[in-house]
Amino acid sequence: MKTKKKNFSYARYGYLFCLPFTIAYLIFSAYPTLYTAIIGFTDLKGIGKTDWHFLERPFDNFVTVLTSPTFQTAFKNTVFLWVSNFIPQLLLALLLAAWFTDRRFKIPGEGVFKVLFYMPNIITAATIAILFNALFGYPMGPVNDLMTRFGLIDQPYNFLVKKNIAKGVVIFIQTWMWYGYTMVILISGILGISPDIFEAAEVDGATGWQTFWHVTLPNIRTILLFTLVTSLIGGLNMFDIPKLFLMGGPDNATLTTGVFIYNQAFSGSYMYNRAAAASMFMFVIICAVSAFLFFILRDKDEAKLQKIVRQQEKEMRRRQKELAKGGKA
Repeated sequence: MKTKKKNFSYARYGYLFCLPFTIAYLIFSAYPTLYTAIIGFTDLKGIGKTDWHFLERPFDNFVTVLTSPTFQTAFKNTVFLWVSNFIPQLLLALLLAAWFTDRRFKIPGEGVFKVLFYMPNIITAATIAILFNALFGYPMGPVNDLMTRFGLIDQPYNFLVKKNIAKGVVIFIQTWMWYGYTMVILISGILGISPDIFEAAEVDGATGWQTFWHVTLPNIRTILLFTLVTSLIGGLNMFDIPKLFLMGGPDNATLTTGVFIYNQAFSGSYMYNRAAAASMFMFVIICAVSAFLFFILRDKDEAKLQKIVRQQEKEMRRRQKELAKGGKA
């Protein structure tokens, strides 16, 4: 008796496993994004309103937002706060990652240090906002108390009404919260590098700095790209600390685009259409800058190799066509 051999494919199970994520993504991410993009061209505003119409001049909301002095201030603040916290955050994370992964010496209590450095990242933003409000409280906050005791100031000082101090505190909080997370990501990237490369560098007499600069950094380019892009997305969407800590003040000094969008959508006249327009503007900015980062941080050697391969394939197809034509003749 002959048995039929069936070509059984397990590929459909992969699609089944992906289905829950796909459904969740379409409902909770793709649909809200598309809906936000649409209402940016409409007159939708006012709490409880569900009917809306497309504007005769569809880009009016975008023009209104982009020409708004408040939005321009918020955008400048967002870029400044992100750049000012990301640079020290990355440098500190790189330093700690190099320290923890150096093969030349062993750090006592390494695990404890990693936990302590990462811990600020797991504290909620609301808790941190309350903490720093209490630290810089006026007139009886701990910072005022210590500075008065040491004679640095004669009387209590209201730090958080000064624009530069408020920005500096927000920058410090963002750096303090996220450098541990960045450090862990970089450590995972460094540990993924083949130990043989580091051994070869040691045999060749490379110093710690030379090894880090010429071996470690080139081999974690992908991880650096991931860190930069995720930081860009998080930084340009910065909301929780500026909102919960200082409500965007003083005098809009810590107002970010995230806080601006929230205020447009859920405060005052509930301008959902303008909030959507501002959101889509930031979406386009993030996509454009991310694409630029992917381009400048791409593996140039691999890109050259792929270009050569494509040229060879093109040449092969051309020759096959010529041979086919010759055979027909």
